[in-house]
Amino acid sequence: MSASVTLSQEHKYYIERALEEAQRCRPVPTAFSVGCVLVTRWPGAVPVILACGYSRELLGNTHAETNALNKAHTLTTSQIQALFPSISPPPTLDAIFAHTEAYTTLEPCSVRTSGLAPCADALVKSGIRRCIIGVGEPDDFVKCDGAQKLQNANIEVVWFEGLEKECLNAARRGHE
Repeated sequence: MSASVTLSQEHKYYIERALEEAQRCRPVPTAFSVGCVLVTRWPGAVPVILACGYSRELLGNTHAETNALNKAHTLTTSQIQALFPSISPPPTLDAIFAHTEAYTTLEPCSVRTSGLAPCADALVKSGIRRCIIGVGEPDDFVKCDGAQKLQNANIEVVWFEGLEKECLNAARRGHE
């Protein structure tokens, strides 16, 4: 991303990347297809994509945000150093998450009917600083208050405007 790109243009770029992730989902009629991109904005450095994820990418009934976080947790010290070459010693994952934003096509879930932990809880636990959301989760399956959970944990929530229809269409792919 160029230095002349506005934050709104950057948000659009990363939400579009999250939409690409959502398109990788195997559609099912009983769940949404969601994409997530974790972006770290280390002070004085250009933004870095830390990890990406999409629904049902990993084994089990996994969700996009949790998959991206799980992939970030598997980064080795040498991979972290490659992402942040100007920082020595390489930052810890906790330090990285403190400068990380989650771009997600759909509001992070606050309830899981499968019994797995909700994505909003995983994002809170990770310590990210901001979540940029493409569209609110519709009440198709459960009533979601993921954005409120994030805000209650002092995570900034940004509702990205302009791609709501695309995000909702991606989420409902495979629904009759």
